[in-house]
Amino acid sequence: MTDPVGKLPSELDQLPDRDAEETAEWAASLDAVAQHAGPHRAAYLMRRTLHHAERAGVPVPRLLETDYVNTIPTSAEPGLDGDEAMESRITAWNRWNAAAMVTRGSRFGVGGHIATFASAAWLYETGFNHFFRGKEGDGSGDQLYIQGHASPGIYARAFLDGRLSEQQLDNFRQESGGNGLPSYPHPRRLPWLWEFPTVSMGLGPLSAIYQARFNRYLHHRGIKDTANSHVWAFLGDGEMDEPESTAALGLAAREQLDNLTFVINCNLQRLDGPVRANFKIVQELEAQFRGAGWNVVKSLWGSAWDELFALDTAGALVRRLREVPDAQFQTYATRDVAYIREHFFGAEPALVELSKLISDAKIAECFFASRGGHEARKVYAAYRAAIEHKGAPTVILAQTVKGYTLGKGFESKNANHQMKKLTTDEFKGMRDLLGLPIADSAFADSLVPYGHPGADSPEVRYLQERRAALGGPAPARRVHAVALPAPEERGFKALEKGSGKQQMATTMAFVRLVKDLMRDKETGRRWVPIVPDEARTFGMESLFPSAGIYSPLGQTYEPVDRDQLMYYKEAKDGQILNEGITEAGAMADFIAASTSYATHGEPMIPFYIFYSMFGWQRTGDQMWQLADQLGKGFIIGATAGRTTLTGEGLQHADGHSHLIASTNPASLNYDPAFAYEISVIVKDGLRRMYGPDAENVFYYLTVYNEPKVQPAMPEGVEEGILRGLYRFKEAEAAAADAPRLQLLASGTAIHWALAAQELLRSEWGVAADVWSATSWGELRRDALEADEALLRGDQRIPYVTRALEGAAGPVLAVSDWMRQVPDQIAQWVEQDYSSLGTDGFGLSDTRDAARRHFGVDAESITVAALAQLARRGEVPASAVKEARERYGL
Repeated sequence: MTDPVGKLPSELDQLPDRDAEETAEWAASLDAVAQHAGPHRAAYLMRRTLHHAERAGVPVPRLLETDYVNTIPTSAEPGLDGDEAMESRITAWNRWNAAAMVTRGSRFGVGGHIATFASAAWLYETGFNHFFRGKEGDGSGDQLYIQGHASPGIYARAFLDGRLSEQQLDNFRQESGGNGLPSYPHPRRLPWLWEFPTVSMGLGPLSAIYQARFNRYLHHRGIKDTANSHVWAFLGDGEMDEPESTAALGLAAREQLDNLTFVINCNLQRLDGPVRANFKIVQELEAQFRGAGWNVVKSLWGSAWDELFALDTAGALVRRLREVPDAQFQTYATRDVAYIREHFFGAEPALVELSKLISDAKIAECFFASRGGHEARKVYAAYRAAIEHKGAPTVILAQTVKGYTLGKGFESKNANHQMKKLTTDEFKGMRDLLGLPIADSAFADSLVPYGHPGADSPEVRYLQERRAALGGPAPARRVHAVALPAPEERGFKALEKGSGKQQMATTMAFVRLVKDLMRDKETGRRWVPIVPDEARTFGMESLFPSAGIYSPLGQTYEPVDRDQLMYYKEAKDGQILNEGITEAGAMADFIAASTSYATHGEPMIPFYIFYSMFGWQRTGDQMWQLADQLGKGFIIGATAGRTTLTGEGLQHADGHSHLIASTNPASLNYDPAFAYEISVIVKDGLRRMYGPDAENVFYYLTVYNEPKVQPAMPEGVEEGILRGLYRFKEAEAAAADAPRLQLLASGTAIHWALAAQELLRSEWGVAADVWSATSWGELRRDALEADEALLRGDQRIPYVTRALEGAAGPVLAVSDWMRQVPDQIAQWVEQDYSSLGTDGFGLSDTRDAARRHFGVDAESITVAALAQLARRGEVPASAVKEARERYGL
């Protein structure tokens, strides 16, 4: 079956047509227009009809693409609320100093980027002068995700307003002396200026979405009024290739985050060449964002194009702009007018005739410079449209020229991302173009000077007055220290008493503790449970009805399990963030929550629980982003280890996350064996992260899904738990000449070590002490600090060395991790040291079979211990052979 115009069947054929004759008349009318006025006219009428229907509220599908023109016509632009000439002078100074800073730094080979800010200068300046709310006004101000490669321009503006000195600009990318500027937005390196690290491209847009969402979360839960906070994310069109850049577009639209604006600098270039050489990146992005439900504002052409569009009565110019691929348009910006007349306007007769009405000067102005992202009025109109749009986030697609105002040697060149300096002549040409009062004599010794109109100049006064009206300087990071009171002891004491005869996995122990802490009158509401669609796996479903799952819509349906005690409850003030199957999204949640103490002056206590295999391995880059942003909270790797998650197999078997975590200086990594150890670690973590002397660290705890009887906490072990090692069980009384050794074990491996301790005693006459190694990483951190102190002449013995001092026999370390994890401490252990671990790929099997496969079960530990002792001559070599045969190894 075909439709009336002979096309293939569609979904419309399944719908009843109550007036087939009327339908046929509409189709015939369209056919007639196409026949007599051409297909372009027919397409235009269809687009206008759909646009009218959309505005009238008729439920028709939205167009995913519009013509390659500005969304806001010149006639509809609002007047610029400010002094455009003054802002132009300010922008000129910023352009100059950004280029000067990178060029001066190139003497030392430290690099830098010039072309990105040159293209985006007006995108930032318009925001700073009119839109970006500072932190000294009401509320939290706006959150700015600055494009990393544009950082020289932000430093240049901070220099103009007096927040940075010439000396600091000269220390761009030279931080070791303590007075330098980091290459990109790094809060850990410049915490008074930068809020959000963005240059690991793709993480900025992802984080911005979840930051906007977390702002709503705080508001809906009554913790902070964030109604006036707006999130601005500045991105490059090339950055949108990163999958993280677009991973959460649906979330932003679904939750109607109209407190969020993406500003994509579409200079058509990525790091090596065109973003879409044979296509059009703006049109692709428009379709992608509109399809996801975003409001799209295109600011492509400057006012010089108005004359050309006015002459385009046949629509030929608009058609030509839409069909020219990006790489060709980039070429136009580097060629002469004759080339453009031939290759652009020569494409069809209507354009040839149109070009006869346009001067060479007008063509040059349009094709070489006039872009929507280079005019304050165009940018202002786009920003105003963004903040006034309600019900959806907005993306602004602003077209620019990469390297704009830097001269023909930079503009639109494929290599300009890697170009680090301008020559003196190029700077003089830039000076003349920008109209800056910098004399030739200022270029002493061929060193380009910084430029500044003076602290009391009209430009600086204007800049500072604008920022004062908007709530203070931006970007800026402010920390208003708010220490949280220690929670009640009840929850901690429950774990420290042990579980009696009941078995309990350490995963469940942690969840029980947090449930108790969430009931605390003072701090309970500040906990932010985050889980990527595995709450039931971790025993967290009991939190659903009590804490609720956050949804800005509440619960608009009756859940299928409503008649059950632990039903699936969504609520507008819900406390749990259940993100679905997205570890990246859950991690972005964690970052937003963990830095709320600075962003909003409201300390929150996030804990993010996940399959340990899908944490550091999958989102390790975000862990570094978290550290750079000075985040705090508890990251929980559940179902941890290589052998505890039976049946799931290789891709679920984590034997290495502690090794990856150890590379992050801000991460305090613990592998507790018992519930009481979790209690001590969490209690101290709350003190260290949220107490009066708060530290900028976060915790990684691995917990296991293997039920075991949890012992009561022995006396005097708290320091050892926190430092990383304490003796859990001494060997039972043995003969004076009995061979001895020390078994160090972490996490669930302590149970294998305890079983081996008994085998060694009862079957081989060997006395073994069992130690709980709660943190291989903290032991190593302490030892490294001792080594560093020694270089300064300060003698200090590492804790692990002191803890094991005088312990008889060799040391054998065992864990459910790769041997490299316990081997981190080997060089500071004075005894003979060896280790066992789960190196290699995981596999599906029972726990016992998996542990035998990796050689870490009690029998394997026993044989390895005997082998150590045999090498020292303390047991006969035949004992090792006999043990292997007895245990089937």
